[in-house]
Amino acid sequence: MVDLYGQYVKIKPEIDGEMQRVIESTAFINGPAVREFQEALQSFLGVRHVIPCGNGTDALQIALMSLDLKPGDEVITPDFTFVATVEVVALLGLKPVFVDVDPDTFLMRPEAFEAAITPRTRAVIPVHLFGQCCDMHSVLSVARKHNLFVIEDVAQATGAEYTFPDGRKAKAGTMGDIGCTSFFPSKNLGCYGDGGAIMTNDDALAEKLRSIANHGMKVRYYHDRIGINSRLDTLQAAILKVKLRYLNAYNTARQNAAAFYDASLNDLPALSVPARAPWSDHIFHQYTLKVSDNKRDKLKEYLEKKGIPSMIYYPVPLHLQKAYSWLGYRQGEFPVTEKLCSVVLSLPMHTELDEEQLQYISSAIREFFQ
Repeated sequence: MVDLYGQYVKIKPEIDGEMQRVIESTAFINGPAVREFQEALQSFLGVRHVIPCGNGTDALQIALMSLDLKPGDEVITPDFTFVATVEVVALLGLKPVFVDVDPDTFLMRPEAFEAAITPRTRAVIPVHLFGQCCDMHSVLSVARKHNLFVIEDVAQATGAEYTFPDGRKAKAGTMGDIGCTSFFPSKNLGCYGDGGAIMTNDDALAEKLRSIANHGMKVRYYHDRIGINSRLDTLQAAILKVKLRYLNAYNTARQNAAAFYDASLNDLPALSVPARAPWSDHIFHQYTLKVSDNKRDKLKEYLEKKGIPSMIYYPVPLHLQKAYSWLGYRQGEFPVTEKLCSVVLSLPMHTELDEEQLQYISSAIREFFQ
């Protein structure tokens, strides 16, 4: 599904040099590379503050902790997303409230978001799934109307760009109150271990977020609030500093691979290639098909026999997961998500795909449907 080694080989001297500098400095925690990467990412995203942290799940937890929510407060999230989006809500004693998604883009529907708001609702987490942004103009309009916090989950869309109706552009993660991302190795911007970051344009909120991520401290050994220990280590920051310079090129390579898949597969009646939202570019963290006629699992098995990996993101809706049965949802409440979980299939998508590989994958899929 990814070729991290092939990507590494192309930038090996830069990566090795940065790692060696960290090792020789022995500044393994909060070394200079952390601030250098932080400042570079701020510039890339056009955001005032980036707070590096341990991983994307921590980023979401720290973001929620910074908002002073109370147990039982409700946080709205899409039902079709990775579990990290909602598990942090539950861990903090808050109540996840799921909403259905658009059947074509897989993104949270703003009208479903607004319909789910109750007097207990305090925040919403729009997820920029698979590489493109939610309809943030509508999400922000609804949130402002109801005085809700907006925490963007950008784990799959770092570098994606949103266009507002007035033509103004903004990077994913810079539009809400807080943005949260992951640098898991397979992400569009990935390190060689775990890593994450939090983004905000609010100076006071940034100071609070930094404190929470550092045991609740602003001054060493003076704990102003309850916090956690979540740091991006210096080695990972050094790697990310190099890879950030290539992120636009990486995203373009993914878009080119997606265009090849589109041209090769879009005439197959049993397949639906990924839809593009009109307000966002798509940087294809995943290239996710919809496979009709109950052929998804058979196609996956066929591809495996051909040596082609594929993945199902996600096989079970969150509202039907055992861990969230306490919320009382039932089968049939979110029909779009339930349907998607039975038809989606993601193909290999990464920066090192060449035309021969793309042709082999596409030809195998066409052969299956003959």
